[in-house]
Amino acid sequence: MDVNAAVAAAAAIAGVLTGVIAMLAFRWSERDQKRPTRTSLHTDPVLPPGVDTVLSVLRSSAVVLDEADAVVKASSAAYALGLVRGGKLSVEPMLTMARDTRRDGEIRQVELDLPRRGTGRGEALAVSARVAPLGSRLVLLLVEDLTEARRIEAVRRDFVANVSHELKTPVGALSLLSEAVMDASDDPEAVERFAGRMQIEATRLTNLVQELIDLSRVQNDDPLEDAEPVRVDELVAEAIDRCRHQAGTKQITMAASVGVPEGLDQGGGGRRAGGTADLHVWGNRGQLAAALGNLVENAVNYSPARTRVGIAARRVSAPGGDHIEVAVTDQGIGISEKDKERVFERFYRVDPARSRATGGTGLGLAIVKHVAASHGGEVTVWSSEGQGSTFTLRLPEAGAARDRAHQHPDLDDEVEESPEPSPYEPLPAPEVLP
Repeated sequence: MDVNAAVAAAAAIAGVLTGVIAMLAFRWSERDQKRPTRTSLHTDPVLPPGVDTVLSVLRSSAVVLDEADAVVKASSAAYALGLVRGGKLSVEPMLTMARDTRRDGEIRQVELDLPRRGTGRGEALAVSARVAPLGSRLVLLLVEDLTEARRIEAVRRDFVANVSHELKTPVGALSLLSEAVMDASDDPEAVERFAGRMQIEATRLTNLVQELIDLSRVQNDDPLEDAEPVRVDELVAEAIDRCRHQAGTKQITMAASVGVPEGLDQGGGGRRAGGTADLHVWGNRGQLAAALGNLVENAVNYSPARTRVGIAARRVSAPGGDHIEVAVTDQGIGISEKDKERVFERFYRVDPARSRATGGTGLGLAIVKHVAASHGGEVTVWSSEGQGSTFTLRLPEAGAARDRAHQHPDLDDEVEESPEPSPYEPLPAPEVLP
């Protein structure tokens, strides 16, 4: 019995000791959890209530810094712009602003140009940075990307300058010619000559104003609001009729081929050959006719006398649905590599002297670009100096374009920058029988 009693007593004492040790360990762990750590000093608990939620919905890039300049909170946009790297603010001017604001509590704002992350091409991001105190220990930095706004402002400024220059030229010529007419009132031949020049300048001024109106319309209107299936052969015929007089004056032959299957005879004395009229695009008929007409008119204006301009249309397969390609090929002066990158800019002319002679405004291809973009397509150019050029208007076929418009009713036409011109082998203009 004495042995059993001793064993029971030892077991009881061991149990009591185990319980005491467990209770002490629990109390020690609880006190250790309540003790502030270095990590806990720089995480969410130090942010004032609601600040995290507000920062998550801001459009600007947001960064919160503590008293040691460590990043407490940063939005994903701040990382994307390269403002935060390795838990630190990487832009020294912004860091200096944050320190000054922490010292005196004054709100500061500055505009900076930052190197574009990962490009190495010297391109800069224009940003506006605003620093304000957040509580007694934190500083809030808000950064807004102004790059696109500056680009749009530069485009608008250049556009106004170009318009002013282009309007000044014919208006000044009309003023001088009117004075010449008055001075030559007793010379009928001189009056007739000056009046002819006045008529030319008036026509150039009218064309410029009309193309400015057309460009404004295609930029602001949604062409898919009044969209309809448009037959490609009718667009081609309308473009040819529009330029028939200029082509006849220069003895330029215009020939069209619309959807002609391979191996089919392409005779017909220059009229549409093959007879298929099953090619349709979906869009605004007036804008599409103006775009194709501009391409054909350019081909005629920049082609030497007694050459040929070909217009060929065909259906091509594409992952998102079939497309219609309308290629306008000329045998003109061609376009250099440096000019091909800029031909779709407003008021840019490959040959300014010839543009003055033909009354060109430099807006025709810009209108084509906007029409193509607003209809979900593109325009590209292939050219070789001295051999000619091929401008290709690529648009979704009527069925595919209509389905996409119904799926995306808010489709916008924002394409200020034209797509990179891809080389496109010129489609051969069909032979024209005498």
